[in-house]
Amino acid sequence: MHLAPLASPPAGSVSAALTAIGSEITATLGVFAGTDAAGELDRAADELLRARRVFLLGAGRSGLALQMTAMRLMHLGLTAHVVGEATAPAIESGDLLLVASGSGTTPGIVHAAQTASEVGASVVAITADAASALAVVSTVAIVVPAARKLDRDSAASAQYAGSLFEQSVVVVGDALFHAIWTASDLTADDLWPRHSNLE
Repeated sequence: MHLAPLASPPAGSVSAALTAIGSEITATLGVFAGTDAAGELDRAADELLRARRVFLLGAGRSGLALQMTAMRLMHLGLTAHVVGEATAPAIESGDLLLVASGSGTTPGIVHAAQTASEVGASVVAITADAASALAVVSTVAIVVPAARKLDRDSAASAQYAGSLFEQSVVVVGDALFHAIWTASDLTADDLWPRHSNLE
């Protein structure tokens, strides 16, 4: 079966989409400015700094977003492991699990958070549901008021599925990295040698 080619978008529509997406991200993450929610971000950064090792886990696009955060934490000199990679070791007391799930009910993510908690590791969760099982089991819950994957009525976001949440995961991860980096005495030149040189 062959699909008919899509018509070219009207002039300016991609630009309009960029503006809409940027506005949604700004409005969504703006809730952290000067509120109690901002304290959760700072607590998350403190937990990251105290952790012996950091493990990161998310499903689908949320997982891909957290892989970006894993790379930046490695650039800082932290020991970071993406859960599911062949070389990821067992999580232990003193470690930290950073997870993302919009619904906070993704079975594999919730189970991993429970396991981490049971062995004495800290859990930092990025979720859209403060009352979810994931938020409840977490040491720190960063609640992003974004549409979840199954929210399709466009009330929370004009974007498809969980796009706004997943974009927020990227930005929150970069914000955690940036805050830790700027509070350190490390320069960009100090971080650069940790970038991959095998491509």
